[in-house]
Amino acid sequence: MASREFLKILSSARLGDVSAQQNLASAYLNGSFKTPIQPTNALIWLEKSYFSITNQSLEISSSNFSQLSSLYELIAQIPLIDVFKSPSFGFAWDLFWKLADENSIPAKWQLANLLVNPAHAELQAELKQWFKNEKSSSTLETLSKLNFEGVQELAKQYLQELGASESAYQHLAKELLLQLQPKNQALSSLWDAWVNDGSEEALYRCAELGLTKAKLALGLRLARIDQKEELEKSPATKSNASLKKAAHWLELAAKDSDRDAWFALGEIYRRPQFSGYSAAESDRCFDRAADLGHPVAQFRKGANLWRKREKLEEPVRGLQASYWVWQAHQQGVSEASELLQKILESVPTPKQNDWHELATLAEHALNHHAEHKLDEEWILMCHRLVIANQFQLSKAELLLCEVSQLQHEHCVVVDIRWELPKILPRLIQIETVSQRRSLLAAGKAFAGIAPDQEGKLRQRRYRFDRVTDWLKTRINKRQPDESDIELA
Repeated sequence: MASREFLKILSSARLGDVSAQQNLASAYLNGSFKTPIQPTNALIWLEKSYFSITNQSLEISSSNFSQLSSLYELIAQIPLIDVFKSPSFGFAWDLFWKLADENSIPAKWQLANLLVNPAHAELQAELKQWFKNEKSSSTLETLSKLNFEGVQELAKQYLQELGASESAYQHLAKELLLQLQPKNQALSSLWDAWVNDGSEEALYRCAELGLTKAKLALGLRLARIDQKEELEKSPATKSNASLKKAAHWLELAAKDSDRDAWFALGEIYRRPQFSGYSAAESDRCFDRAADLGHPVAQFRKGANLWRKREKLEEPVRGLQASYWVWQAHQQGVSEASELLQKILESVPTPKQNDWHELATLAEHALNHHAEHKLDEEWILMCHRLVIANQFQLSKAELLLCEVSQLQHEHCVVVDIRWELPKILPRLIQIETVSQRRSLLAAGKAFAGIAPDQEGKLRQRRYRFDRVTDWLKTRINKRQPDESDIELA
């Protein structure tokens, strides 16, 4: 369900607001406002924004120039391989070449990846036919003079420039260049020689040629991280591990965003015999591995945050720790499941909770609120009853919790210290589909509701008594043919 803020931006974009159109495209690209990532929709709105700017006046003002600059930054993020079927692809094609000609590094990478990456061979065949049909309509003189093979050669030049640069795309460009070069076949043969025959010479050659998995394998082998059984049989071999060389190769693999390499580096920096021993650097490496999705690293980070929870400054103690432990739990780390039970409360069966009977009646009332002519405050109280049952809240928590702020990705945070300072916050795990649905429905109902609209605790108690009495007496005994119920 789209958020109110997203709908507001969408409305402005439809009215021709250039900034709103770009914000909408950004939302479709980055997933902000809980928007599904849809590059095709992003491209359509960027095209509308572009023509809105260029049609405003013949001369580009400073304001228009700023808007064009931000538009160019967004357009360079569009993955061309995902928008080929879009009706706006022609617009993106021309603009990407224009940006590449102006030395935009992201644009050069997108074009090179689309045109010369062997993984997109089928798409390139379709693109060749499209290029042949659309060539005459291109506004770029450079492209009009080239055939498709010439365009691919130009994209290869961009790729070589990226491989030689110090940009964020350097490693991706190098990997793609390796695939395009004849030595790629030799690289595959060398890797097969290592995997099948255990040839260390082949492993070294693969690592030197830049293969990320070879750099990782070599670093692990030098550190003896992958040879635990061998170490148990012959502990003396551990002293032969060159930790400095291992760290060198693992750092190269880590630069390619390999999570296992970051995790292995974290272990090396914790080894007393390593001359570069550093607990702080080890923690940094483990954190980076966790950010990249390494399950054990995520558990370590969560456990570490849980141990230090008393010293951390966070609104609710243990919330950060619970997130990382939950991530590790999602990937099957058994220790994470055990720790998660200590951090988060679990209430997966609403039928066993104290509010179940009232919540069932409240759900019925919500499903027929128009029929029962429920006013807004009564609807909100019914949602509170449903939420209270899903997460076994106390009566005070039911009445006082900020419903629109309850949900986090993995849990709900029930914090009513603003009214009752002595009641500690609770973290409750979100485990079922019905829990998420109830939070979504309640969040929609409470969106835009001012904190004082429901009144103070005394007023909420009075309304709670009225609503629950009405639910028990009127909804519980209601017959299908009963006439509309008027609420006093």
